[in-house]
Amino acid sequence: MKDVAPHDRPREKLQRLGAAALGDNELVAIVLGSGSRECGALELANRLLERAGGLHGLTRAAPGELHLVPGIGDARAAQVLAAVELGRRTLVRGGTDRPRLSTPRQLASYLLPQYGAGAVEQFGIVMLDTKHRMIRIKILSIGSLDTTVVHPREVFRGGTSASAAAIVLFHNHSATLFHDIPRWCRRRIFRPLCWRFRALCLP
Repeated sequence: MKDVAPHDRPREKLQRLGAAALGDNELVAIVLGSGSRECGALELANRLLERAGGLHGLTRAAPGELHLVPGIGDARAAQVLAAVELGRRTLVRGGTDRPRLSTPRQLASYLLPQYGAGAVEQFGIVMLDTKHRMIRIKILSIGSLDTTVVHPREVFRGGTSASAAAIVLFHNHSATLFHDIPRWCRRRIFRPLCWRFRALCLP
């Protein structure tokens, strides 16, 4: 960090301009606190981000992956992952323990920070009360990199055990729109489940 002007160093820059003015590498450098024997904190942050595949890659990273970067041990890996988790929780919790999720946009905003970056496919349900406030979320199936399996029985059991007035099915497939989801997935999972829940009077 000696080659960076004092007023442009991450900590000083944050105090001067605010956290929003810093780049990803500068924020990570502050979390790391210091560099290693080989390089300063800013360069170490650059190497870490490169190894993880950018800031979003850190949301999927395990401690062992971060250890592959020279200069990142147990303590620093824990600092970085803890900071990422704190940021994720501010998005997920939104200031209330039981948020009201009554539109697809609200549901997506709530679910994506927690499940959108999963390394494997997951299928779950969001259970809602009569006012569409969240009761709880339950993951029913964890699959591989590109597939997951779920049985209607597990979905029914989850919804009825919580006395849910409504449930929302979610699946962190790489497809972003319903019509992008593979046809077999819609035919074998979503449509049969929708018909069965109509029979149970669960919207």
